Amino acid sequence: MSLDGKNVLVITTNYGTEQEELKKPVAALREAGARVTVAAKKPERIRTLVSDERPGEAIRPETTYAEVSADRYDAVIVPGGTINADHLRVDTTAQRLLADFAKAGKTVAAICHGPWLLIDSGLARDRELTSYPTLRTDVTNAGGTWVDRNVVIDESGGYRLITSRKPSDLQPFSEAIVESLSARDTAAAA
Repeated sequence: MSLDGKNVLVITTNYGTEQEELKKPVAALREAGARVTVAAKKPERIRTLVSDERPGEAIRPETTYAEVSADRYDAVIVPGGTINADHLRVDTTAQRLLADFAKAGKTVAAICHGPWLLIDSGLARDRELTSYPTLRTDVTNAGGTWVDRNVVIDESGGYRLITSRKPSDLQPFSEAIVESLSARDTAAAA
């Protein structure tokens, strides 16, 4: 599958993002030919963590998420990391950006604690999704249906929502995003 011409945005804060939840989807999408932009809250390095506790790599973002708009991208990805997701979920700029992707009918993907941003953006209501297991009550209280699968794809709200539970789900999560963007090309060509 070639994603040449596809543009994907990853949004994150500058501290506490789970390292592999940022790096692996980015690598898989770039390998498939997509252009991936990592946007952080500030134009400073992203200090990642491993398992929410050990320091990970410092990754330089290409831009800030306040400087981008959904109309330039085909999909958005929200990585987890408890600290990252807890700060991202209450950021009104991040909430607006995610809602803009949904309104435009574009793919929205989140893993681990990333679905907290879905909840606070109002995007979990009436959707089937998954997350890190400790978010189950949050998803349910937000009007979503939480399921325990490595990848959940829900297309019921006018846009494709892809969610996964944890770092061990990264391969199927990344594959689902690549397939989603490739399938949109196939559907458009038909």
